[in-house]
Amino acid sequence: MNEAESNSRRGELDLEKLKYALDHGGIPQEDLEKALSLLSRGTGKELYIGTKKSPQSKVRFAQFLQRNWEFLRSEKYFTSEEKVFLTDIQSNISMHSNAIVDDIMKKPANALTIQGLADCLNTSRTKISRVVNALIKKGILAKAVSGDTRNVNQAKDYVLFINPNIIYVGDKDDVEEHLVLMFKKQMKNNLILKNLPQKLF
Repeated sequence: MNEAESNSRRGELDLEKLKYALDHGGIPQEDLEKALSLLSRGTGKELYIGTKKSPQSKVRFAQFLQRNWEFLRSEKYFTSEEKVFLTDIQSNISMHSNAIVDDIMKKPANALTIQGLADCLNTSRTKISRVVNALIKKGILAKAVSGDTRNVNQAKDYVLFINPNIIYVGDKDDVEEHLVLMFKKQMKNNLILKNLPQKLF
């Protein structure tokens, strides 16, 4: 019995080695490990096998959390103009930070103000101001303000962020800490957001 188990295990290992070799251009795992070991000693750095990024890795996209969007739609949580705003603005959401910026490919990008958003979306400042303020109250947007927040005239610089539980541009398994800190309270205290079917935090 032991011999049969041993033979079976040896066969599994041989299959694993064969699969590894096929996945790595026919080179056995032992040879790759030796080569990496030599390179690591030569460079003084820990090395690993990686693949060159494909051209598609540069493609930017925003992810609507579909079940959450469906849930909020069924709850009639958004007005029509709020839905249009969120759909239109998704192309201006910065990777990982989820900030609303002027150009997602620019480094560093500039945060879009109310006037900047109005210009970008070809609409009025009054309308954008109304929509943004409503979405902040609903926990969909958050505003990070710099300067003296007690004095509205002094606190001129701010950045708008989108709740990643609605739309996210980044790794869903590793949501940036600033976003968790900004939206955690709303996710807990808002009766609608609290019941979202899928939560990233």
